[in-house]
Amino acid sequence: MKKIFFFLTIICISCTQRKKADLIVVNATVYTVDDAFAKAEAFAVKDGKFVAVGTSDEIKKQYTAPKSIDAQGKTIVPGLIDAHCHFYGLGLQQQKVDVTGTKSYDEVLQKTVDFYRKKKPAFVTGRGWDQNDWEDKSFPTNEKLNELFPEIPVALTRIDGHALLVNNAALALAGIDENTNVQGGEIIKKDGIITGVLIDNAMEYVYNIIPKPNLKASAQALKDAEEICFKLGLTTVDDAGLDRKIIELIDSLQQAGELKIRIYAMVTADEKNLDYYLDKGIVKTGRLNVRSFKVYGDGALGSRGAALREPYRDKPNHYGALVNTVGFLQQTAKRIAASDFQMNTHAIGDSANHIMLQTYADVLKDKKNRRWRIEHAQIVSPEDFDAFRTIIPSVQPTHATSDMYWAKDRVGAKRMKGAYAYKALLQQYGKVALGTDFPVEKVNPMLTFYAAVARKDLDDYPSGGFQPENALTREETLRGMTTWAAYANFEENEKGSIEVGKFADFIILNQDIMQVNINKVPKINIAQTFVNGERVK
Repeated sequence: MKKIFFFLTIICISCTQRKKADLIVVNATVYTVDDAFAKAEAFAVKDGKFVAVGTSDEIKKQYTAPKSIDAQGKTIVPGLIDAHCHFYGLGLQQQKVDVTGTKSYDEVLQKTVDFYRKKKPAFVTGRGWDQNDWEDKSFPTNEKLNELFPEIPVALTRIDGHALLVNNAALALAGIDENTNVQGGEIIKKDGIITGVLIDNAMEYVYNIIPKPNLKASAQALKDAEEICFKLGLTTVDDAGLDRKIIELIDSLQQAGELKIRIYAMVTADEKNLDYYLDKGIVKTGRLNVRSFKVYGDGALGSRGAALREPYRDKPNHYGALVNTVGFLQQTAKRIAASDFQMNTHAIGDSANHIMLQTYADVLKDKKNRRWRIEHAQIVSPEDFDAFRTIIPSVQPTHATSDMYWAKDRVGAKRMKGAYAYKALLQQYGKVALGTDFPVEKVNPMLTFYAAVARKDLDDYPSGGFQPENALTREETLRGMTTWAAYANFEENEKGSIEVGKFADFIILNQDIMQVNINKVPKINIAQTFVNGERVK
């Protein structure tokens, strides 16, 4: 009896000495993505944060919890961060006709007709067409669209968000005719007749007359986007361009527990938003961070709106265009530099990159570690790479593998040497923030990882990789999707790695992303997604 009592006492003492956690995960292959890129087997979570990371034996001896997961050897990495996307836009797209992946203009028209027959909206909107994927790679014209929709206005945004196809009913409502002039954009004409394709700032005429979603529709869009992202392992998204109304809706939904994804909100840098947030200051909660402005430098390469220093190879005498004046860009940069906010500028063409890098250098002369970003940095002149030593490159690897079929036609072989040059950009700043630009590209971050490392598309083309000298290693890529992206958001001390004191955001994969054959990475499934130690998928 004494021996039994003794052993029971020892057991009780050991139980009381074990600390209480909310969740324990053991028997895993954990890539912590800490500074040493160390691996672990297990961790404990309490109050939404990691409280211990180590071996399975260590965690089981030190902690007890009401919930535990035996990962059975599966791979765990930090919750993934998409450093540049359009989260709200993805949600809204679920309420519109989706014409992504269409292989012809006729397919676009058929999908639009099918959508209208089903939904019967008063104004048909959609997104996703890309003439570069069609046999006829020229911009479409709206004659057929007018025949199918003689009275109902239709507006279909190109995949990159920098061109819009509209019918005559929409043109009439917007007040666009042959005499309409546009600064920082273009109304495409053929033989003096408007074709229905609008580029960059010209699109605003139509966007201004499209009925705005009500509060219920906006909330549903955010929830729909969250569901898609959680299924694919994204726990933080950087939404590149939000208005105050939607930011405040996000905050209210998060505070009510109806939206659990973390959002780094880049505020759309119009005068109204600039005035409000520069006066208000940074807004920071556990799930929302409002401390940056999204500014547009130029348009997109696919629609020939990117601003180039020399003409387009496939459109002589055409240089693209800045969508904002140099004066506005410089004045905006000065205003933001005088605050604690970050400036994140869309710059695709070499001219836009050159102008923005110079502008940044001028206003940040005496300011350290402001972490200002260039979003996309697609075409960079050789002499401008050095400027990225103090500016964060925020890039999207799947753009390279989507654009490689036609980008050379736009800019020629010489400029392609500085195109989609992610390794060269990394070597300058020491970090890259990786994203997708969804819904321009697919949401799936496994495709981001694959494109960054393999530099190939899903058809395994090209066999040696597209400009393989600019491929990233697996470690660099995972860092770019976690801790480096967190750094770009001023959040490296709270997320991006599996370390004590950080938010318990993590995902469980069905294969080891760091070891599996790279061609199998696109097929990796996310088994479970956790935010704050709570399973959300």
